[in-house]
Amino acid sequence: MSQPVKVKVSLPILASHIDHSLLHPTLTDAQITNGLHLSKKYSVASACVKPSSVPLAAKILASSPVKVCSVVGFPHGSSSSATKIAETIEALDAGATEIDMVVNIGKVLGGEWHYVEHEVNAINRIVTTRGGLLKVIFENDYLEEEHIRKLCEICTELGVGFVKTSTGYGFVKQENGMYSYKGATVPHLKLMRESAGPDVQIKAAGGVRTLDDFLYVMSLGVTRVGASATEAIMEEARSRGIGDEEIEVEVKQIDGTSGGSY
Repeated sequence: MSQPVKVKVSLPILASHIDHSLLHPTLTDAQITNGLHLSKKYSVASACVKPSSVPLAAKILASSPVKVCSVVGFPHGSSSSATKIAETIEALDAGATEIDMVVNIGKVLGGEWHYVEHEVNAINRIVTTRGGLLKVIFENDYLEEEHIRKLCEICTELGVGFVKTSTGYGFVKQENGMYSYKGATVPHLKLMRESAGPDVQIKAAGGVRTLDDFLYVMSLGVTRVGASATEAIMEEARSRGIGDEEIEVEVKQIDGTSGGSY
């Protein structure tokens, strides 16, 4: 029988792994403002907002350690490289210090790796020159393992900060005509950690909704989680005796053999 997996955790450690997601297209400025104040309350790593919300986020978070994260080419990655570059510069000028950029998924599926590499490299150079951090979103639901592995290799070579599983909006048409998505799955997270270099971090997005989900992906080497359920996760941690001091907790194992998400 295998030994139980444990992780070291505290409320500050949990918070440092969270990018609080404020990306739903229906969110009003009032709702985004509430979400930004929640991000400050829990001192999460960043608040991830739509490009139009960056100035608001920069204003509200100015006095806090919470970073402003903006998305680029979101959610389908199909903008031209020039548009993505302009969007990146605008976000940085408005106060963002982290950028979550979606790759051009069609170019990835077509094996046009020179295009993909050139685009990621151009944006990574802009972001890092300004002292920022780039996270590259793959949208794994659309990809095969070979694509994920190759993207990890490219991002490693270019010195990207993070590789990220999903946007949360990569809905795939099913046989019954309905659309759904898996988001961050156990097999894909393991594949990304194995395929990316040690200096490239992993961000899970889509499907991590409970504390047990969160602890499990941490045990796989994930160091950021895109979460809209931030308050529920943090309060569940508090109710289970996790506080400001670091403790070791056992991780509830999640079966990833079927490829399912959380």
